[in-house]
Amino acid sequence: MKQDGKAYILAFDRRKFLKGGMVALGTAALAGLAGCGASSTSGASGATSGSASGSASSSTGIAGFDGNFIVGFDQEFPPYGYVGDDGSYTGFDLDLAQAVCDKEGWTYTPSPISWDAKDALLNSGQITCIWNGFTIEGRENDYAFTDAYMENRQVIVVKASSDITSLNDLAGKNVITQTDSAALELLSSGGAQAGLGASFAKLDTIDNYNTAFMDLEQGTYDAVAIDYPVAVYNIGDKANEFKILDEALNSEHFGVGFAKTDEGEALAKQVEKNLQALDADGTVKQLCDKYADQGVSYDLWCLPKA
Repeated sequence: MKQDGKAYILAFDRRKFLKGGMVALGTAALAGLAGCGASSTSGASGATSGSASGSASSSTGIAGFDGNFIVGFDQEFPPYGYVGDDGSYTGFDLDLAQAVCDKEGWTYTPSPISWDAKDALLNSGQITCIWNGFTIEGRENDYAFTDAYMENRQVIVVKASSDITSLNDLAGKNVITQTDSAALELLSSGGAQAGLGASFAKLDTIDNYNTAFMDLEQGTYDAVAIDYPVAVYNIGDKANEFKILDEALNSEHFGVGFAKTDEGEALAKQVEKNLQALDADGTVKQLCDKYADQGVSYDLWCLPKA
């Protein structure tokens, strides 16, 4: 995409990540793999199938897991999870989940959720995991995570005509972000950017970013705090109407989150192993390339090789 006539370029070294400091940068992606065999899919208008993880391990080798892999995701969070043109659930993270299930012979069940209900659904066993551009930083003690697989950053989007050009310019402005989002955590009391958030005239939340962009366009808000690739997706072909500030709010990393139980820990390790295999066989690169125009780059993939 372009801003003010100049290409918006991200530079980075994806090898700088693991088990150290965070690297500033962009983010994850989107893609499409055909389903196979035992996998199940459901359209946006159809009910998801299956029940929560069972009490028996059946043939999965993981105690407590019955092979029905229920992925909790926000269906209005492209490019990670959303409703496709054909009415089915799609997105980079969902396609990765489908590919993992195909490798394991698990039943893949996408389950759209209300983002602020994710913890209750996960801990009650109604979903197996949260896989939807899920930020690790600040949540390490709350979930059994895979190792980080994608780098991401939180950014600010304003109208192209706005005089806001830096984070300091947001003082006294009206800002909106998604309920229970990483951006909200950053800008709220106790967050790494709490001081910045306190300088706003107000910081409001909304269920989805599509509505946030409409509010921004109408002038109800001066800025949107959002994940970089989600910003790219929502801007789309309106690069002449919106711009992303060069200065990011932070850098962070995505992981797949499971309940902090023995079953959750075992599933996290098994999913991580499969993601490494999907990277090795070229599947991850294929998915990243397919959605490169939506802020996706294989260079942001940071999961260590097997």
